[in-house]
Amino acid sequence: MSYNEYGGYVPYNYGYTNPYMSVMNASMMQGEQQTADIFTFPQNLPNALALIQQALAGETEDRLFYTWLIENASSNEDKQILSGIRDDEIGHYALFKQLFVEITGAMPRQVQGEQFVLPESYCAGLSRALLGEQNAVEKYRKILYAMQFREHINMMIEIITDELRHGILYNYLYSKNGCEG
Repeated sequence: MSYNEYGGYVPYNYGYTNPYMSVMNASMMQGEQQTADIFTFPQNLPNALALIQQALAGETEDRLFYTWLIENASSNEDKQILSGIRDDEIGHYALFKQLFVEITGAMPRQVQGEQFVLPESYCAGLSRALLGEQNAVEKYRKILYAMQFREHINMMIEIITDELRHGILYNYLYSKNGCEG
């Protein structure tokens, strides 16, 4: 699926104020990091926004990682699968940025992400990617729990289901290439 075809999610306002703004402003202005139940809105919103920032911060490392995986792929099929995953991840970045802007009314801060570490082998890269997808799903569920509007929930469900599908594809590539743990 091409993310370029999205017209974007248009935030709606039927004469009421955005509940995200008052919660986000109060928490961010005080600089407090809440450790609330992940299911309790609005207490879970500051953590969700921090997780969105983390997702955005990893963009550069992710692109380098996907470029390396594609260049080291063992077959054209692997390259096609990995290119599709990379394209999905680029789309996720755009969706996370859109979510952050719609919730906060501000552009996300530029934060330095992790440094790219060269995998020892193609199989090691597939293993890292598979574990990364699992960790992403865990984090992204916490973001989903803080979403209040259907459009934002749908965006997160799309991202999470893509990550689950990516995990299945990495598992396929790992097995297909005879990788051993």
